[in-house]
Amino acid sequence: MTRIRQPQRASRGSRPRLPESKRLLFAMSPELAALSTLDCRSGAQLLSASELQKHLKALAGWSHADKRLTKTFKFANYYETMAFVNAIAYVAHRQDHHPDLSVHYSRVEVVYSTHDAGGVTLNDCICAAKVEALEVK
Repeated sequence: MTRIRQPQRASRGSRPRLPESKRLLFAMSPELAALSTLDCRSGAQLLSASELQKHLKALAGWSHADKRLTKTFKFANYYETMAFVNAIAYVAHRQDHHPDLSVHYSRVEVVYSTHDAGGVTLNDCICAAKVEALEVK
């Protein structure tokens, strides 16, 4: 006989839990959440210095130098490192915008730059935000 498990009811005074995907959006700053929901577009133009600075404020830990956005992510072991790299690969494939990755035992350096535009575009900021969303705990 198959038993059907009854859904648990929330105790009095507690709020229902949001799905994990929605909780992650609330864990991010509003600016980062907004960036991470956008999709890349072909033919993106270089960002002005003021636009880039605005987006960098939302992208904690990312730096801009040599026409690139860069951040190093650290992990406890190789397995976690590779899981993160595979998650980045999925984002890159879905957005058709691929970073340069430097993969090590317990860290990954992620670098975004739009080569066709010769520097940083909104697409780079969007993908950086999507990668940042992977890291939110």
